[in-house]
Amino acid sequence: MLLNWLSRLLAAYLSKQITRHSIRTSTWEALQEALQPGDVLLVEGDTRISVAIKYLTQSTWSHAALYLGPEAGLGEAEGEPRVLVEADLQEGIRTIPLSFYRHAHTRICRPVGLSENDIRQLTDYAISRMGHQYDMKNVFDLARYLFPTPPVPTRYRHKLLAFGSGDPTRAICSTFIAEGFQLLRYPILPIVRTLPADDPDCEDCVMERFRLRHHSLFTPRDFDASPYFRIVKPTIETDFDYRTIDWEDQ
Repeated sequence: MLLNWLSRLLAAYLSKQITRHSIRTSTWEALQEALQPGDVLLVEGDTRISVAIKYLTQSTWSHAALYLGPEAGLGEAEGEPRVLVEADLQEGIRTIPLSFYRHAHTRICRPVGLSENDIRQLTDYAISRMGHQYDMKNVFDLARYLFPTPPVPTRYRHKLLAFGSGDPTRAICSTFIAEGFQLLRYPILPIVRTLPADDPDCEDCVMERFRLRHHSLFTPRDFDASPYFRIVKPTIETDFDYRTIDWEDQ
């Protein structure tokens, strides 16, 4: 009882906005048009917990949401379709409209070659996780590093986000999404082992064997860093022509 009360108190404290959103890098209309089901939307957050995550991962991105689109049937909010699924610190895994991040600095990371069946599997997985709570064990771990200069060597920062409770009914934003892609066997940042190729005619030939990294080790920036996700910039996706820019000094 006391732990639950402390968890709720800490979650409310860490969810408070302490900075302004960075300037968005695309128009609202361009963002709407560019997104496709299966995309991972990275967000530069503006709360206390966002500051901790950005520091520990040395990244711009503190949050990740999975875009499934209006066809996923996730319901509506004030007449607007819910198209994103995310793990929220206070509410747990939930669905929200895209307009929730209308004024945020975002980045689209797109998996390549997903089939309609893959999208259905992602959607079914996300729906099955609805109502699961945020992993407060991770939150307590993060809270210890909300000091201006936490005594954490750089090589250990990424690992601090993987402490977790190990409870499968709890998640943080990036681990929830990473687990969904790993169910499809879609790579994010897999462990790659290089082995000698079984070819008697080629002594120097090698082969690569992939192994899944545990989903609790993934952070938002890993989707940006992954060589298997395409970075989509809405501004240049549709007929961008730099010659049409109206420069003030002209």
